[in-house]
Amino acid sequence: MTSPTPATKQSASVIFVLLISAAAALGGFLFGFDTAVINGAVVALGDHFKVGPVLVGMSVSLALIGSAIGALLSGPVSDRYGRIKPMLIAAFLFTISGIGAGFPVSVWDFIFWRFLGGVGIGLASAITPAYIAEISPANLRGSFGSLQQLAIVVGIFVAMLSNYMLVGIAGGSADNVLWFGFETWRWMFWAEVPPALLYGFAALMIPESPRYLIGTGREDEAERILGRVLGESVLEKIEEIKLTLKDESRASFAAIKGKFGFKPIVWIGLGLSVLQQFVGINVIFYYGSMLWRSVGFSEENSLWITVITGVVNIVTTLVAIALIDRVGRKPLLLAGSAGMLVTLGILAYLFGHAPLDAAGHPVLSGTSATTALYSANLYVFCFGFSWGPIVWVLLGEMFNNRIRASALALGAGAQWVANFIVSASFPSLVNRVGLGVTYSIYAFFAAVSFLFVLFLVRETKGRELEDME
Repeated sequence: MTSPTPATKQSASVIFVLLISAAAALGGFLFGFDTAVINGAVVALGDHFKVGPVLVGMSVSLALIGSAIGALLSGPVSDRYGRIKPMLIAAFLFTISGIGAGFPVSVWDFIFWRFLGGVGIGLASAITPAYIAEISPANLRGSFGSLQQLAIVVGIFVAMLSNYMLVGIAGGSADNVLWFGFETWRWMFWAEVPPALLYGFAALMIPESPRYLIGTGREDEAERILGRVLGESVLEKIEEIKLTLKDESRASFAAIKGKFGFKPIVWIGLGLSVLQQFVGINVIFYYGSMLWRSVGFSEENSLWITVITGVVNIVTTLVAIALIDRVGRKPLLLAGSAGMLVTLGILAYLFGHAPLDAAGHPVLSGTSATTALYSANLYVFCFGFSWGPIVWVLLGEMFNNRIRASALALGAGAQWVANFIVSASFPSLVNRVGLGVTYSIYAFFAAVSFLFVLFLVRETKGRELEDME
């Protein structure tokens, strides 16, 4: 019997890493599904509980505070218990949140269940990129890291498609009774339970991070996993990892402190996280159907538009996966910022100059409506090949081994707080200053994001994790 050739070993290792990265990225799928499922239910929830825009905004956005808490907890939890156990906790929280959100007795009860799901989102959002970065070879880390964002956008798409199909079956409204005497909007949340259970099962099947194993003295296990990942001798790699972990076997938030509160690299991670949200992307995914209904589209057509947006999001993430390890992170971020600035500017102009109906809402028709639809989807395209996947890749790889878990937890936490600010403020901003001014604010932050990347972000393409700052 002949021994495997180096090419065969490399191919086997790539397949192995792809499979375990895809399993871990199921957390991203649930992250996307959970955050987008509210899109189709938000109007029905407001009608069911008879609440105004402030409580509607809170029912959407308070889950994000749970996400911030989950992300911040992910650092100490993953350092103490590894990367797999937090995934199992997240799967449990996704499951009970999906069930509970379909049985709320009040708007505050609904917010509680969404908050628990948010904690699961936060855990998954921080653990997954760290795990994939630590399990992947340097030359493929960007592509594998982008699986997190691909899973997120697929989750968003499936949630939007599920909402659209359920509303179609129910006769065109999320308020209508669907099956067994329950309204359609309840089934939207219950649809999350099967993939949550699948995520928990997948987490039980994948190996622990080799870098965590080395940091806790389990070198034999780490050697076996790294051998399958790299397809070659791994003793030198183990020594490199041990060297970076020598000063502190467990990372902590104390390790990320610096002269101005945090180390400079941590501030850059925080800036990337906040700007990813301040360009307003989640307004499209949380309030998309409400937005298009407010400018004259029917409920069913509004949900169909969000499905199209979900498809665009998936396609453009595939573009990012194909380019990220060839072109690099920084050029894609710059191109995305420029594209978002232009498209958000067009949307701000169209909404700001549209005629108003009797209720004071802008009404788009004809060329203006078509231009707005194209601009919104082009905006999603520009975000999807740049700031969507690449920020998560950078957060997973830009920090050294000693501070990665804590720095990534802080960055993910900041991202969820920024997400909360944007999503909670959107209904009130629209009521007070209108869609035109609101989208102008997002366009401003797109311009800021371009300058931030141009002057502060360093390229990480092809660099080993052990070489990071």
